[in-house]
Amino acid sequence: MGKDLTSLKAKKNTMKTLVFATNNAHKLEEVAAMISDKFEIKSLKDIHCDVDIPEDGNTLEANALIKARYIHQRYHTDCFADDTGLEIDALEGAPGVYTARYGAMDPNAPSNTQSHDSNANMTRVLKELIDVPTEKRTARFRTVICLILDNKEYLFEGVVEGYILKSKEGNHGFGYDPIFAPEGHKNSFASLGEDIKNTISHRARAVTKLATFLKQKI
Repeated sequence: MGKDLTSLKAKKNTMKTLVFATNNAHKLEEVAAMISDKFEIKSLKDIHCDVDIPEDGNTLEANALIKARYIHQRYHTDCFADDTGLEIDALEGAPGVYTARYGAMDPNAPSNTQSHDSNANMTRVLKELIDVPTEKRTARFRTVICLILDNKEYLFEGVVEGYILKSKEGNHGFGYDPIFAPEGHKNSFASLGEDIKNTISHRARAVTKLATFLKQKI
């Protein structure tokens, strides 16, 4: 037992630390599982960062860069950050960078509608697409990750094409999952379940690129 503990401590001491600019436990666990065990992944909470980092960029890339640079400049550590958006062709790419707060930005929404209200977000999208036929409801989820490693910046993108359903379906997932059906499937992300979603999702694809890059660096 003593040798095992010593070996574990020695291994941890040789691991490179990467801070993921999130406090979402699900995202942290998912990403950590995909990245080489040569890296110790820490959250914002782990580095005692309790600031709501501004995301006021005009693109997903800009928002990911803003968050990563904030951590790198203030905590002097290698890090990465992500931003995800839903882009609907019939809405000229909206909600895009406003994906998380789209419902709250609706001028007709109740005054007490909160940012990150998934039901309000989906309700607005379905309302705006109510007269749009299935073949013109094409959309995609994009995740962009910004990595700052050894003072150099890198961007990785993951995309999953699909379309917006005419009503919500399924009880799994989060966000817009109940109304988004990925390409090649008739059912929503929320109906497919986490196992299938995690193999084809935009985030999984972006993280796979990040993980491949990191493995080449060690």
